[in-house]
Amino acid sequence: MRKLDWKKCSFLLCLGMSIICSAIYLRTRFATKPKHLASPSDKPLSTECRAFLPHMEDGVKWYNHKGQVESYILNSCINCSNLIRDLHFITRPLSREEEDYPLAFIVTVHKELELFVRLLRAIYMPQNVYCIHVDAKAPWKYRAAVQKLVSCFNNTFLSSRSETVTYAGFSRLQADLNCMTELARSKVGWRKVVNLCGQDFPVKSNLELVQYMQIERWRDQNMTPGIKQPASMKHRTALQHIEIRGSHVALKGSGLKKGPPPHNLQVYFGTAYYALTRAFVDFVLESPIARDLLEWSKDTYSPDEHYWVTVNHIKEAPGSHIDGGWAGDIRAIKWRDQEGRVHNGCKGHYVRDICIYGANDLPWIIKRNSMFANKFESNTYPEALDCLEQWHRNKVLKQATVPIQQSWLLATQGNCNSYFNSSA
Repeated sequence: MRKLDWKKCSFLLCLGMSIICSAIYLRTRFATKPKHLASPSDKPLSTECRAFLPHMEDGVKWYNHKGQVESYILNSCINCSNLIRDLHFITRPLSREEEDYPLAFIVTVHKELELFVRLLRAIYMPQNVYCIHVDAKAPWKYRAAVQKLVSCFNNTFLSSRSETVTYAGFSRLQADLNCMTELARSKVGWRKVVNLCGQDFPVKSNLELVQYMQIERWRDQNMTPGIKQPASMKHRTALQHIEIRGSHVALKGSGLKKGPPPHNLQVYFGTAYYALTRAFVDFVLESPIARDLLEWSKDTYSPDEHYWVTVNHIKEAPGSHIDGGWAGDIRAIKWRDQEGRVHNGCKGHYVRDICIYGANDLPWIIKRNSMFANKFESNTYPEALDCLEQWHRNKVLKQATVPIQQSWLLATQGNCNSYFNSSA
């Protein structure tokens, strides 16, 4: 009898949960207005955005739809179609040109879920493919939210092997290689792969990225900006280093010297960011020269800043760019030591000599028109990301050759129809 009562209670509990989830789903699905991910009251888009959003008319309030992203994604009653709609992901290719030139992206993340969602939303297109590497030391709730979001897309996946990433350590390079190994097996016919971190944000639209990569200079070439290793950087590869897992990189012993690089390679120094052809990725994964350089690099400091650019100067490497210098405008970064020469100073603040952007940095970012900008923090200077995100989505949708869906809009006007609806 007790066993029967227990079964009856379990049944009633399950029935009650089903009714609650069904009610929430129906309320979301059949509301009179499109439901957006929103806090109890959407906040007006900052007036600082006016300079970047020409359609912010006087007297018109634009509302961007923001809220508690983590709790929303982890809500077990929310299905994928609603999640994709409420998070404003674009759900079809916006032009034939982009559809014919799919890209691959590697995104390494460990914190700030909202920042990751906004980055993925900005770069996401259904014809592309995305490998997301979540740091092994990230909180389980963060990983669970990323996993749930990623599982809603058939062209996006988590790297099956997670590294405990250490700043300037080999683990950062290994994280990219883990994703590359899986992307090399992808059925998506991607043409070039781009790597990103969670504090990046695009400046060019997906269409502009595709067009930039196909200009004569870059059509079959890799982008790995860098130069022959200067004397000031030689200590990074001349001395042995050890990675203190998840903490920092230190000199090994009292400064043990390393042997010369394999195959008599000239070591280069450059950016950790790149755009690489698929054939080059195959070379990296299969070539004995590339593998030997990788092994040699394991006890160097910040190996991702010499590895990619050095391999790209091997003549046998497909799409190699011999003595390309700093060509390839991949990142807009304000370095402290370039203040007054390359840029007009950081309007946010510096961390490790890199600017965390404020809203007043946006004119420089937009004018420079690099592929991506780095770095942003959604909590420190939220207006900077709000304005750039809206400016970027406006540009993306204006370039589209297909009808614009309401759910693709990041903001709506308070007292009139949206610009995109009126111009479609």
